[in-house]
Amino acid sequence: MLDLAEKRARALLGRWQTRSLGVVRAGAAAEFARAVGESAPRLVDPAHPAFVVHPMYVVSVLRPEPGADAGELRRDGMYRDEVPGTDGLDVRLMAGGQEVRWADDVRVGDRVEVQRALTGVERKHADLLLLTVVKKYFAERGILVEVTERFIVR
Repeated sequence: MLDLAEKRARALLGRWQTRSLGVVRAGAAAEFARAVGESAPRLVDPAHPAFVVHPMYVVSVLRPEPGADAGELRRDGMYRDEVPGTDGLDVRLMAGGQEVRWADDVRVGDRVEVQRALTGVERKHADLLLLTVVKKYFAERGILVEVTERFIVR
């Protein structure tokens, strides 16, 4: 299975895909902040005069409202297309690290799009594949966040 995942991933190298993540809503951003343990009113109370969107909120959004249907999910709960080259394969997936670079604040009302490309495929051992994915999050005014994620495929 790992050989097939590697072959599929290599075929996807450098291909950019764009997906709309919808409009940033204050209630959803506040709910996220509470879920990650924030308690500062400026992060968890949309009525607070200094309310701001948590910096990691947009990075956590993988689909626009209302979310995914069951056909988009793997048995392990991840989205089928989240780790390029692995859809439908019986492989184990693990997070292998994440780097986040902020360019601008995410604001309530921003219509966000994400561009994503697989930028690296490395065979580490006979039983391990390391995939690198770059994601760029945009609003109309420009780039908001750039994320480099690594996934371990076994």
